[in-house]
Amino acid sequence: MFSKEIYTARRNELREKTGSGVILLPGNEEAGMNYADNVYPFRQDSTFLYYFGLDKPGLAAIIDTEQGRDIVFGDNPSMDDVVWSGPQTLIQDQAAQGGVGNVQPFSALHVFIKESVEKGRKIHYLLPYRYRQHLFLSDLFFKSVEEVKKDISIELTKNIVEQRLIKGEEEVEELDKAVNITSKMHLRAMEYARPGMKEQHVMAEIYRIALEEGPGVSFPPIVSVRGEVLHNHYYSNTLKEGQLLLVDAGAESGMHYAGDMTRTFPVSGTFTGKQSDVYQIVLHAQNAAIEALKPGISYKEVHLLAANAIVDGLKSIGIMKGDTQEAVEAGAHAMFFPHGLGHMMGLDVHDMENFGEKYVGYDESTDKSEQFGLNFLRLAKKLVPGYVLTIEPGIYFIPPLIEKWKNEKKSAEFINFGKLEEYLDFGGIRIEEDFLITSEGSRLLGSPVAKEIAEVEAIRAGA
Repeated sequence: MFSKEIYTARRNELREKTGSGVILLPGNEEAGMNYADNVYPFRQDSTFLYYFGLDKPGLAAIIDTEQGRDIVFGDNPSMDDVVWSGPQTLIQDQAAQGGVGNVQPFSALHVFIKESVEKGRKIHYLLPYRYRQHLFLSDLFFKSVEEVKKDISIELTKNIVEQRLIKGEEEVEELDKAVNITSKMHLRAMEYARPGMKEQHVMAEIYRIALEEGPGVSFPPIVSVRGEVLHNHYYSNTLKEGQLLLVDAGAESGMHYAGDMTRTFPVSGTFTGKQSDVYQIVLHAQNAAIEALKPGISYKEVHLLAANAIVDGLKSIGIMKGDTQEAVEAGAHAMFFPHGLGHMMGLDVHDMENFGEKYVGYDESTDKSEQFGLNFLRLAKKLVPGYVLTIEPGIYFIPPLIEKWKNEKKSAEFINFGKLEEYLDFGGIRIEEDFLITSEGSRLLGSPVAKEIAEVEAIRAGA
């Protein structure tokens, strides 16, 4: 945990922003894989962690904005719990580390909420992202699940997003730790992967590092020779000479802050000519985006800079044609770059996206596009010092998408479909790193990992 002063200051800031009523923050429960006692690894709700730091199931908390008090509700371990799981710290001792002295049994929460409702007090709560929390709130407020969704506090949502988006020094330190572990994972993948292995062997190796150095991965890794499948979680392909292996993986720090990085490298010792050409285009697009990072620029503008760089590069190898800006405005680049340039990162690898992109990545002055590709941009608003985000351009050759656009003659004035026949079995390339926005520009988080072609090939040569 951080110091109790940090958690107290966070709660007081939220209390002041919200102004009136009662803020209810439920923690997460354990969830059974296939029966109640065989559970998935527990992961505490990130907002609960942010304000209270208590990393165990079966808790909820109240921030009372009017009476200036904080309460943690939960039950201490029973003797059965001790028998099965060993001695555990009492909740009141853990809560005290987060600056909370008022701890009550979990059943007392129902009484507290009932009395608050009877007094006409506003109860602020967030949209649940787990169905069990929907049911918990439904039972707590005697509402249907649909009513629970309808009655969430938009005010609280916006206040929490505004607060959590700006990372404190203690958070940046944790993020650096997470990205340092992530860097080790990716370097090891480059050193370890060999023809004849299956993707799962590489995944097991990066998992090992994540578990040796911290609590584990920050999201299910993507380890695939089918890099054109953006979220590919199939790991049984065999690595073969001539293929590219795309590894998108991140670790959590001990405080559950996330890292997120992608590297793409040749299964053979060197890139082929085509692979080198496309890789260099992606790298140039990433570097152009990184160079543009600074307070006041909109992330949508940075995304479009990367898109322009990708079009220019694809034109240079004969895959695209025509005016670059017109091609980007028409969305022609999205056949090759169909996702956003990146996303916010923090306690969640896609920070706070459980609240909805419109609150985290957009604002009143930034509308979400409906154009294919641009509609997947998770972050568009102006950058502010303290934001942490990813930069992850990519180029993908997706045969079903190519066939669809070709048949529809979509963007035919910008795309050389004949030339694309040579790339149908290419796969995909993505390069990703994590950045803190500073008062003067940006800073790379964690230790750098080889991404220049010569550097990557040197590592592969020693594999």
